[in-house]
Amino acid sequence: FPGWGSQSSKVQIHHNTWLHFPGHNLRWILTFTLLFVHVCEIAEGIVSDTQMKSRHLHLFLPAVMGFVAATVSIVYYHNIETSNFPKLLLALFLYWIMAFITKTIKLVRYCQDGVPFSQLRFCITGILVILYGLLMAVEINVIRVRRYVFFMNPQKVKPPEDLQDLGVRFLQPFVNLLSKATYWWMNTLIISAHKKPVDLKAIGKLPIAMRAMTNYLCLREAYEEQKNKVANQPNRSPSIWLAMYSAFGRPILLSSTFRYLADLLGFAGPLCISGIVQGFQNTTSNTNTTEKDSSNSYLSSEEFLSNVYVLAVLLFLALILQRTFLQASYYVTTETGINLRGAL
Repeated sequence: FPGWGSQSSKVQIHHNTWLHFPGHNLRWILTFTLLFVHVCEIAEGIVSDTQMKSRHLHLFLPAVMGFVAATVSIVYYHNIETSNFPKLLLALFLYWIMAFITKTIKLVRYCQDGVPFSQLRFCITGILVILYGLLMAVEINVIRVRRYVFFMNPQKVKPPEDLQDLGVRFLQPFVNLLSKATYWWMNTLIISAHKKPVDLKAIGKLPIAMRAMTNYLCLREAYEEQKNKVANQPNRSPSIWLAMYSAFGRPILLSSTFRYLADLLGFAGPLCISGIVQGFQNTTSNTNTTEKDSSNSYLSSEEFLSNVYVLAVLLFLALILQRTFLQASYYVTTETGINLRGAL
């Protein structure tokens, strides 16, 4: 694969950043979801194993291997995207196919054994089948758009102007989704700011999308559309508010969505803490614990969520996700406000 991929046309750019393949954000979201489902699968296997009389590594060890493989896959994809070697994605495509087939066989076996839908292991396996199928679809879309496997003329990629300009240091639109969420790409600027005061040269030029002229043209075009709509209506005048919404409505809706998700995740804290307290109360009141045998090793969602350690992990993940969505909402709001003021 490295020998085959080295024949791919490299795009020379000044910044060590990424030329996103089609479906970049969707792939990262699906992979994060896959990692979370694997964590649930590991936890379900461990909880089931602790309630049995003997050890059964097959309940959680394959899930651990799947978690490691999913982590390796996103690191592998990150390096391929950085180097712009789409041919190397064929290895990932083959892995998604094999994972999809094996999980489908496992799901069919559960159906044949009469495992009910209410059991958590059946639901997790079904979700994994869907996720692996969606990741396969993402790879097929990359093949279709970039035309790198079965096509004679692969797509030629031209890097954006901002990446060709050394003066532009604001790389938020061009880094991967994880770096966007954690602002990892700003580490270089933050470290240099600790060593010496930051000047305009260190900050660099504004990217094209954030310049006043770019946003002015966008707003003017939206306003001209408003004028054309009301041209035949003498009692109406063009609305600058509708023009602003037409030009900048999408990031405003995105910011609102992030804020709503963060507020919804705010309920996870009290619910998890309440479940943890209730779980400890049930543990102290029930001194005699019953162990399950191997014939009844399946857990329902209620039994799984009654485990205090599971709730503690869910609380930790919910708080991290809540702060991530909240920070993303603040960022999109601030950036949209800057662009809107420049346009006006």
